Amino acid sequence: MIFFINSIMPKQKSGIEHAELKRLELFRANNTPAMFAIRDWDPSLHTNANNAGIKDEELVSMFDYFQEARFVPQKTVHMSDIEYGVLGAHADEEADKQRYLILSGSGQLVARVNYVTDEDKRVRSIEWFDGYNNLYRVDVYDARGFVSLSQWYTPDNKIGTETWRTPSGRVVLETYNRDDVKGKRQKSGWRLMDTDGQVYQFDTIDELTVHFLNRLSDDYWSEQTPNIFILDRGHVADWGLNVLKKPAYTVMHLHNAHTADAQNPDEPVLNNNYEYPLYAVDGYDAVVSATHKQTADVIKRFKPRARMFTIPVGVVPNRLLSAPRVPVSDREFGKMVVFARLAPEKHLDDLVRAIGIVHQQIPQVSLDMYGYADATDNYSARRAVQAVIKEYQLEDAVHLHDYTTEIDKVENNAMFYGLTSIMEGFNLAIMEAISHGLIGLTYDVNYGPNEIIEDGVNGNVVPYGDYKALAARMIAILQDKQLQQQYSTSAYDSAERYSEANVWQAWQALIDDADAGWSKKLAAYPLSTVEGD
Repeated sequence: MIFFINSIMPKQKSGIEHAELKRLELFRANNTPAMFAIRDWDPSLHTNANNAGIKDEELVSMFDYFQEARFVPQKTVHMSDIEYGVLGAHADEEADKQRYLILSGSGQLVARVNYVTDEDKRVRSIEWFDGYNNLYRVDVYDARGFVSLSQWYTPDNKIGTETWRTPSGRVVLETYNRDDVKGKRQKSGWRLMDTDGQVYQFDTIDELTVHFLNRLSDDYWSEQTPNIFILDRGHVADWGLNVLKKPAYTVMHLHNAHTADAQNPDEPVLNNNYEYPLYAVDGYDAVVSATHKQTADVIKRFKPRARMFTIPVGVVPNRLLSAPRVPVSDREFGKMVVFARLAPEKHLDDLVRAIGIVHQQIPQVSLDMYGYADATDNYSARRAVQAVIKEYQLEDAVHLHDYTTEIDKVENNAMFYGLTSIMEGFNLAIMEAISHGLIGLTYDVNYGPNEIIEDGVNGNVVPYGDYKALAARMIAILQDKQLQQQYSTSAYDSAERYSEANVWQAWQALIDDADAGWSKKLAAYPLSTVEGD
């Protein structure tokens, strides 16, 4: 089996999750089974995953695995379905707080039932109170309709013990929270009543994760083909994949720049998401990066014995490659779009500055920004963008939108796609943009934008941080109709690099490498180890 290892599958996804979803579609299309292996607990995991197109059989989370909850029929639990254990219990709704107060016949607070604000008012969690109005337990419901987690409170109103249950109510996992010497509450251990009937004790969630990965390795073991573990988020199993009991083919996937300063591949300080796996790189069988430039930089600096593969994280579907091309003359003149989080690392205030300069000379120019605002530093990125809009008086030219699914419609109407990021690992959005014939304008930023956009071919790459140069190139293009169409045509053409066939060929090379070395790797392990004795 091929596993994509991640910590989460949130409703609002980052580039890593989008890349994994594109990969899953590609593997499906080529009849190659693959599965998401999710480490962290999330009561909405299956809802988010199913809504993203992931089937339950393509999903295994560590908590679901031990809770025997991979395949659970959907059930909606309402406030009235709960047994509260007191006579004369009645409910008072606090709609503004999305909850019910459950009171005994004498008016004593028994519980607070928190619900999801949808038509069904599905129970999300219940806070239970003792006879002295002390909170003593919180039950958190999985979105599929069973109590998944119970948090037990200490007399000082802190979470002491947490227990995870099966859908039938049996406790299978416990963790203990204690204050450290600085008074900060930490998890001090994990206790697992495993599906094999044994009880295990772990000091950290990392140790529990290794146990989980070993169980997956056992469950999907085959002497004919190896299990392939692709680590998409380093912190989840950067150490764990190096200590598996049974042989497997392990892959570290770089989704972003590997140094703290993305523009300097020799920067001593590494990106903390990749620090451990890069220093332990020879413990992996393969390393994947999305661009040739990053592959070369990793080889030059780390000289890994692991095989290096360059595989784009995105795929341009055949429907786009074969779709009718929209000529520039049919697009909205001067319209630029960008699909990105309003986050500090995207530096979108620079893009707005460039638009402000262009707008002074060509008033028809406009910018539509699609994406949710990052809350970091009290939404500093959004506030920075709004400040530049005000400074250049762009209220009628620059518009902030929520994320939209009508990407084809938006991009077939626009002329440009702009990017002013501090760092990237690939950038799916700009790949998608060229597949719609958009002219790319980007900073020379590692990694991805300066490879997807070829300066003077399908757009322009300007020096990193030089928004004035970006504005100058945009003005030059807007003043030259022939250049506009030339760049747009080349954008369509260059998208072929990311076709389903080309990207699958790259993944197939990795799978072939895993298969080719399997018999040798198997022979290197003692038989008793392979059999799990």
